[in-house]
Amino acid sequence: MSEKRIILEMGTRNDLYGQDYTKAAQRAVQDALHHSSITLFSKLGIDHSEMRVSVTIGVQQPDAVDCDLVAADLPRGRAKVRAVKGGLDVSDDEAGTRHVIATAAIEAFLPDQVGKYVQR
Repeated sequence: MSEKRIILEMGTRNDLYGQDYTKAAQRAVQDALHHSSITLFSKLGIDHSEMRVSVTIGVQQPDAVDCDLVAADLPRGRAKVRAVKGGLDVSDDEAGTRHVIATAAIEAFLPDQVGKYVQR
């Protein structure tokens, strides 16, 4: 089935002291979500379950992100989260810690038969 991307939002956040990649990823997703107010669903009578959501998280240690936990934070749509190499770690050698910075890209897609309403 063909789809149209209707939303692309980006966010960045961190975990300064816990060194937790999942927490930084969740915060980056929330940052991206807070940039959007999507009224198109209610205005056009489209059910949110029609929307496929693809989230890409960039962190220095992708395997350390619990993608299922990040996906659980998404309020609408059918979400899939993947973590890739990206983001930034800033080391504090004196304290023996690192500050974890994550970036998130959230894409939302609708099937063509629903997405056609968006082009009007």
